[in-house]
Amino acid sequence: MTRLGELPYVHPTATVKGSTLGRYTEIGAGSQVLNSTIGDYSYAVENTQIAYATIGRFANIASHVRIYASQHPMDRASLHHFTYRSAWYFDGASDNRAFFEARAEQSISIGHDTWIGHGAVIMPGVTIGNGAVVGSNAVVTRDVPPYAVAVGVPAKVIRMRFPDDISARMEKLAWWDWPHQRLHAALEDFRSLPAADFLDRYEA
Repeated sequence: MTRLGELPYVHPTATVKGSTLGRYTEIGAGSQVLNSTIGDYSYAVENTQIAYATIGRFANIASHVRIYASQHPMDRASLHHFTYRSAWYFDGASDNRAFFEARAEQSISIGHDTWIGHGAVIMPGVTIGNGAVVGSNAVVTRDVPPYAVAVGVPAKVIRMRFPDDISARMEKLAWWDWPHQRLHAALEDFRSLPAADFLDRYEA
């Protein structure tokens, strides 16, 4: 068992570059995290790829997820990366910096308390709202609203987790911003109370 704490846990076979990881975070075996920010308590299970993403707190990311599936230049004569990773192929050639800068601008935003299912792919530029669920093997090409459940290829919203009023109240409560001690104190209520009852107990 891995006991998580103030320092993030990164599996020895994982790679993290140019990124910021919050408290109680975990990056699983074989995963790659590049140029991203991952909030407190979030985790990515094994063999997940994350790039150019801002991920909120308490994100649950299953194995073999790909967040930021980089796209090839479909408007060019060739799709191949010799046109932008040119230094790999030609003496004296430089990489196409503008191409990579344009990629970085298509960042992904994933909200708090989200669940990204096994094998899902999140395409560049997508925003996934707080509390949303993305089904296994879904390919997300459009934004997913808060507390929506999206599945399929391409992913479509099939239902909402809660009625609109409950979702709005949950967003306002923003329990994901609570300090660690308050989360611990409320643990039994997180486990046992339906969402509406939880809100009734903790709303100011």
